Amino acid sequence: MNKEFKNKEYCSKLDKAQSYSEVWEIVKTTVKESLGETRNGMMLFLDDLALNLGAYHPLGTNNIVLNRHLLEIIKATRKSKQEINAFAYSLLTHEYLHAIGHLPEDEVHQLAYKVSQECFGEKHVTTELAKKSPWILLKNIPITNISSPKSPIEVIKDFEKIDHNYII
Repeated sequence: MNKEFKNKEYCSKLDKAQSYSEVWEIVKTTVKESLGETRNGMMLFLDDLALNLGAYHPLGTNNIVLNRHLLEIIKATRKSKQEINAFAYSLLTHEYLHAIGHLPEDEVHQLAYKVSQECFGEKHVTTELAKKSPWILLKNIPITNISSPKSPIEVIKDFEKIDHNYII
């Protein structure tokens, strides 16, 4: 399969993704294709974090925590599903790279750009976010600390579909 067709396939899948688990499958597939690395058994949580923190991966766990407030802001201010999904893809890819063992931020930034460029092409929004920052989607949007009460952390059910049983 030629590279241009693969790029269009990934772009189409990301544009059509309806859930975090669909975006996650694209993250795992593109990282594996580009870097040859993978990790199973990840879990996703949404939490109300400080607005300057998009997501994090607690070292030594299989968890990724996304900032629920930022995702809500992106969903409320962006008309394009492509941008919303690209924002989620960017955050998840960054944290997934940490989870598979890439710890230095500059290394993760470079690898996220490499994956996006190879799998989506230079002009796709995911590549732009990887090159510059996911925060460019928040440019010119007045963001203030949200003073609403903190909601409980939310576990995203069926985030990762595993093809095998843990117990044999």
